[in-house]
Order: sequence, then C-alpha cells, then structure tokens
Amino acid sequence: MREKSLEYHSLHPKGKIQVVPTKPTRDSFDLSLAYSPGVAYPCLEIKENPDLVYEYTNKGNLVGIITNGTAILGLGDIGPSAGKPVMEGKAVLFKKFAGIDVFDIEVNAKDPDDFIKAVKMLEPTFGGINLEDIKAPESFYIEEELIKSMNIPVFHDDQHGTAIITVAGLLNAFEINKKRPSDVKMVVCGAGAAGIAIAELVQHIGIRKEHIFLVDTKGVIHSERTDLNSTKQKYVQKTNARTLADVMQDADIFVGVSVANMVTEDMVKSMAPNPVIFALANPDPEIPYAIAKKVRPDIIMGTGRSDMPNQVNNVLGFPFIFRGALDVRAKHITLEMKLAAARALAELARMEVPDAVSLAYGGEKFTFGPDYLIPKPFDQRVLYHVAPAVAEAAVQSGTARRPYPGRENYISFLEGLMRS
Repeated sequence: MREKSLEYHSLHPKGKIQVVPTKPTRDSFDLSLAYSPGVAYPCLEIKENPDLVYEYTNKGNLVGIITNGTAILGLGDIGPSAGKPVMEGKAVLFKKFAGIDVFDIEVNAKDPDDFIKAVKMLEPTFGGINLEDIKAPESFYIEEELIKSMNIPVFHDDQHGTAIITVAGLLNAFEINKKRPSDVKMVVCGAGAAGIAIAELVQHIGIRKEHIFLVDTKGVIHSERTDLNSTKQKYVQKTNARTLADVMQDADIFVGVSVANMVTEDMVKSMAPNPVIFALANPDPEIPYAIAKKVRPDIIMGTGRSDMPNQVNNVLGFPFIFRGALDVRAKHITLEMKLAAARALAELARMEVPDAVSLAYGGEKFTFGPDYLIPKPFDQRVLYHVAPAVAEAAVQSGTARRPYPGRENYISFLEGLMRS
C-alpha cells in the first residue's frame, strides 16, 4: 500500500487536483473576454452590486478546505505541509460526489486567533469554508468565532460530519431494536472534536444529556475531576464509574472515536440487551467487528472501515451538506440542516437498494437491517436525498438567501450538474 500510494501521488501531474478553465480559450477574442479588457465589465458590475460575484464568478460553487495541520487524519500534529495530501483528497471527494470545486488552504498558524484572522480574510473568495483536521479544544473556539463573524457557511467536518452519520445510524438502530432514545444509556469514548459533537447532536434525537457518559484518556468525565477544559465540563456526570469498563455496564450504546482496542470482550458482554456499538477508530476500531459479534450476537455494530457493515463515513455528509447550503446561498449551516442530513440518510437506508449500488460493491445485496443501517458512499441517490433536505432546512431555518426552486426542479438541476 505504501509504495502504491506514493506512486499514485507522484505521477505527473503531481498531487490529486488541478484548476481547469470552464470557458472557451480557443482564440485571442476568447482570451480578451476571459482577461483584459473584457474582464473589467463583470468587475464593475460586482463593484456596484457585490452579490453579483455569485453570478460572474465561481464563488457560489467554491469551498475552501482549510487546516493548520494539528490533527491530521489519525496522524496527529504533523503540520500544514504534511497535511496537504489529505486536503487534496478531501477536495477530490467534494468534486466527485457533489460537483463542488475546492481550493485547499494550509495555514501556518497554531495560534487560534491567528488562524481565525487568516480565514476571515478569505471570505471574498469562497462560498463556504470546510475546516479540517484542527485539534480540540481549539477547533471549537475557531469554528464558533468564524461562524459569528462570517456570512458564508463554516463547518468543521471532523466534529459535525462524524456526528451526523452517527445520528443517521442511531435513528435506524432504534427502528430495529425498538428502544426509546430517552431511555438509553450512551457511552462516548473520545472527548475530542468528534466525541463532543456526537454528544451534542444526539440530544436532538431524544437521548438525554444525563444519560451520556464521556470517557477521555484519563477515564470517565465525572464530577470530582479537576483537570477538565470548559468543553468537557459540560458533560460532567455524578457517577462512581471511573473507567471505561465501569461505565460500559448496562450501556445501550457505545460510540468510539478514540484508538484501537479500547474495548474488551468483557465490556461488550456487560452491555444491555440488543446494544449498539459504533467503533469508529481508524484504521482499526476500538474492538474488531468479528470479536464483538461473536461475543454478542444481538449487537448492532458499525465501524469506520469500508470492508465491514455499517461504515460511518463522513463522505456521506459533507459534500451534500455543502451542496445544499451553497445552492440556496446559506449564511450558516444550522442545527436544522445537520439533522435534516441525518434523517435523509436514515430514510434512504430504509428504501429498496437499486442493482447499480450492488454492482458498485461487487454484487453484494443490501437490505435494511442490522447489517445495513447507513447508505453506501457510491449510492448516487445520496446526493438527491441529502442536498434537497439540507437546502429545504436552510430555507425553513431562515439562513438561505436564495429561493428554493422546489424539490423536483432542484433534483433536475443536480442531475444536470453531475452530468456536466
């Protein structure tokens, strides 16, 4: 894999993305329109009416993927340059799955305020900002400040992407095991950006905050700890549980966003009947899928791996969330938009799966149930379910600045976009 990957990235042209003109450049007249003197006319129009930047430039279909390299894809703080291949990879996913153009921006700024200042100054360029691979707790502050000060969508995918797909899976798990969200006990192992975002979002599908137990590298987040930052303090629980093993007893749900092999067979055995485990550490989950299923045949399980059932994969979220947000020119990505994305994914998984999806996965058949809670990334219907749901939620929550043409017309637009 190492040699194949290095060869893949180093073939000419280097890297994974490039800029391609979208207008003719056949002769000198075309060039005079693209640049001087013709380019002056759209410039003057935009000067008189700044909103026309969406009419005469690519701003409305352009997202900035921006990182400082402090928490790169399981590799940690490797710096902005070393994180660039990941940002280019994310750009590929935006383009392939939702037709969105991307500039990746790697910023040499560990100080949160310096990073915020740099991103704010880029607002004229982009229709939206995808913050990526920024370590917690700084990531919470950075996103919050940018949302407050910018009039384009800002979305830290490491937080919200995982949370949205997790919620989609949980909605369908409840359909299968018939548990009431208000009754379940939930354990989240990993109290960084993704873990906190999951704990926040699940409360909006009925899981009670007093039933959510977070575990970090030092154990359960409980009321006697004095080493907690302000974000973790929101999830302090009065409990005698101190270790992951303690708190796993009688838990209905375990979500892991930590490291491999955190969960033992005994911990799984101690969980409540018909438990749910989403072990999302990559590349190796908190407990291997086969071991967990062997210990508890009644389990509903997902991982972050593509070779196992129920992959919790952020690519099911961010391309389509930004697609819907950009197309109604949303100022922000709201809670309602995130929940709409999760519910749309859950609903899609309950539908009959077309043969085209099966062919994309070697002929494997998929039917809604314990082993198929979440749609597959290569299911082309995801775009046509999630983006409209997000756009509609943007209109309903008051953040859209452009009229929504109705679902049928919008889907026709998306089909044309993906064909072009």
